[in-house]
Amino acid sequence: MISVGQQVIRRWYKQKNWEQFAFQSEMEAAYLSGFSGLLNAPTGSGKTFALFLPFLADYINKYPDSYTKNKNNGLLMLWITPLRALTNDIKKAMQEVCDEIGIPWKIATRTGDTPAAEKAALKKKLPEVLLTTPESLHLMLAQKEYPKIFNGLQVVVIDEWHELLGTKRGVQVELGLSRLKWVAGSEVRSAYNGQSLKTALPAQYTSLRIWGISATIGNLEQAAEVLLGNDFPADRVTMVRANLEKKLLIKSIIPENIESYSWSGHIGIKLLPQVMEIVAKSKTTLIFTNTRSQSEIWYHAILDNYPEYAGVMAMHHGSLDNELRNWVEAALHAEALKVVVCTSSLDLGVDFRPVDTVIQVGSHKGVARFMQRAGRSGHHPGAVSKAYFVPTHSLELLEGAALKEGIKKGIFESRDPMLLTMDVLIQFMVTLAVSEGFSADELFKEVKTTFAFADLTRNEFSQLLDFITNGGKTLAQYDEFLKVELDNGLYKVNNRRVAMRHRLSIGTITSELSIRVKWLSGGSLGTIEESFVSKLKPGNTFWFAGRSLEFVRVKEMTAYVRKSNSNKGLIPSWNGGRMPLSSQLSAVFRDKLDEVAHGIEKDEEVIALKPLFKLQEELSHLPQSHEFLIESFKSTEGHHLLFYPFEGRLVHEGMASLLAYRISKIRSASFSIAMNDYGFELLTDDDVPIEEILEDASFFSIDYLLEDIQHSLNANEMARRRFRDIAHIGGLVFTGYPGQQVKNKHLQASTSLLFEVFSEYEPDNLLVRQAYNEALAFQLEEFRLRMALQRIEKQSIILKTIERPTPFAFPIMVDSLGREKLTTETFEERIAKMARRYGAEGLPDAENKRSRKPGIVRKKGL
Repeated sequence: MISVGQQVIRRWYKQKNWEQFAFQSEMEAAYLSGFSGLLNAPTGSGKTFALFLPFLADYINKYPDSYTKNKNNGLLMLWITPLRALTNDIKKAMQEVCDEIGIPWKIATRTGDTPAAEKAALKKKLPEVLLTTPESLHLMLAQKEYPKIFNGLQVVVIDEWHELLGTKRGVQVELGLSRLKWVAGSEVRSAYNGQSLKTALPAQYTSLRIWGISATIGNLEQAAEVLLGNDFPADRVTMVRANLEKKLLIKSIIPENIESYSWSGHIGIKLLPQVMEIVAKSKTTLIFTNTRSQSEIWYHAILDNYPEYAGVMAMHHGSLDNELRNWVEAALHAEALKVVVCTSSLDLGVDFRPVDTVIQVGSHKGVARFMQRAGRSGHHPGAVSKAYFVPTHSLELLEGAALKEGIKKGIFESRDPMLLTMDVLIQFMVTLAVSEGFSADELFKEVKTTFAFADLTRNEFSQLLDFITNGGKTLAQYDEFLKVELDNGLYKVNNRRVAMRHRLSIGTITSELSIRVKWLSGGSLGTIEESFVSKLKPGNTFWFAGRSLEFVRVKEMTAYVRKSNSNKGLIPSWNGGRMPLSSQLSAVFRDKLDEVAHGIEKDEEVIALKPLFKLQEELSHLPQSHEFLIESFKSTEGHHLLFYPFEGRLVHEGMASLLAYRISKIRSASFSIAMNDYGFELLTDDDVPIEEILEDASFFSIDYLLEDIQHSLNANEMARRRFRDIAHIGGLVFTGYPGQQVKNKHLQASTSLLFEVFSEYEPDNLLVRQAYNEALAFQLEEFRLRMALQRIEKQSIILKTIERPTPFAFPIMVDSLGREKLTTETFEERIAKMARRYGAEGLPDAENKRSRKPGIVRKKGL
């Protein structure tokens, strides 16, 4: 039988001339039956309505006669998103539904962009539906009497959960949900004498529904487990899958003359004419780049070469002022823009229906990530998503073929959850101490219900308590670290200054100190990093926010600028590592390379790359799936050894250092290392007896791997770099008040000093241990490195002695150019010089073709 609420929702669908999808009906049934869980639905499928409408139906069922009159019900739904930009569209869509159905509610948002007056108004009168971010949720938990805010809460929705999973913001969400569940169960907890929540509390405890919305990833079941925690009754959990076959058209832009296209690079501007042909034929196009600097470069290149797009083109990235970004989003909605150059700031669920084409410049290094961006076009049910892939260098075309194959086969990356992030837990403990305080025993039980801290020991928890109250073993003499006091059985922050500084520091997003850019006449453009501004002198010109700007001065963390008419200027750069190939895309890439080696030419990208692969085969070898290629040659620089695991930049960095160390144990040598996503180079002044070394079966072994990594890399320095962010999140350093931020060099000095003190006097410190663990897991991808070595051990080693760099080798060697400290030549001039030095310009003609050199083949595991 259809309930009153369901009837109201069906009438609304009919009025809109929309049809309810099967997954939306399934979601409705699951929600009304009291389930929690995960909704797996692609971008543009109607996933917001799939969860919001059942919530309204449930409310109407409870108040069938008065739902059009009931106001001031308190907070009923909390909707958490990873991006502040998402809240605007979702708020608008929800408000329209409520108005059209006749429910007199106000949908509100609370994010970092919300004016102080609105935040104050929210404290006095809560809306029924609040859209917020993980950081704002924790700020609410830091308020006095916060349980009153949430005691009527019925459902929490975590939107774009796949974006938060595997990050410290995701751990923030886990801890926030554990507290909301604690608030929801507080009324009945006392009747059960502190027994296990999972076994002791009755159905009232699960009256708080928790739902996540996620795009397709490789570990959806685990994603649901992480979201709900380990105390949620299994019989009240379900997963709803949309199973909508999204029509996706993906095409690579092939250079007209592959022979003359770059073997190395990361901009892709050479293909601008082909890109603009696509833009001209489309209604609205998003051109995605992988970095903010790249978006600035592309924006200016288009304006310089296609000035007719002035006025119908815009740029959107995270460093632009919020007002500028809001204007771009509104203009997209209004169909006033023809093209927008953007970064990940437009990755997620902002609904731009006029967009019918997406262009991705450079590989996004993962199948799921590329799918997310492709879904920005045709962003409504039944529409076709059109996505074009622009390679920034020749071999990247093969990544385009691998991307299409991965999507076709449904190979998506997993998002591995973070575990035992003690810095986030310390911050959470102080947050609760700032507001109402906490009982140690109750909080330990609560935290243990999260996936992230399920393995937390009582001894570790006690160490954290000692750290926030007494400064731990090392910092007891410094008052600034004695933040929390034990007051009548509750841990509390009683110092107002400590409480204020903590509220200003809540969050897990760490980045370099930013300087706001403003016109001399007033008005803000956005932010750039302090390190870039420190290099500018008054009168210097730089490009930012699509404008040519003259730097005037810096005052109070603000860079003042005026308009410049100069056509030349610096492009700001922002810190952030290059994304490595995902393990899944790496595997598909190797499969594609195996097809090439076997002469299979079914992809347009492979056909286009035929001249490059032919040259690689002539100069060296095309490795098959059971082969591992090593190239060796000598030059005036020394002995070059090139290895090709095709496993991604981070794995190659670790493997290069590891193998260099193992070589040095046999023959003393110093190495220079360069790497890209396809392989790495070891360069030394001395001859390396590589044939002899390869006879040693332990060369690629995983035996003593961690010990060798510790010797081969400066693990101490890597951990020190990770510790800087850990110290920030854990509250060991204060980054400053608004407009009075502490300079980066001072923060680095403070965190380095703390790291040294802990390492010397408290070697078992939990935060130092976390820093080393993060360095292994995230900077070296130790698990992937281990798997790659095991794969190589089973392969045949193909050693080729070559006379000049091959198409595989040249891009890696170009990467090493960026490490030179002093030069008056441009990067392009240095590449050209390298090409001339090694005779690597273009394809070989009849005079300089080389016959294949004899190689050493060593069989293993076959």
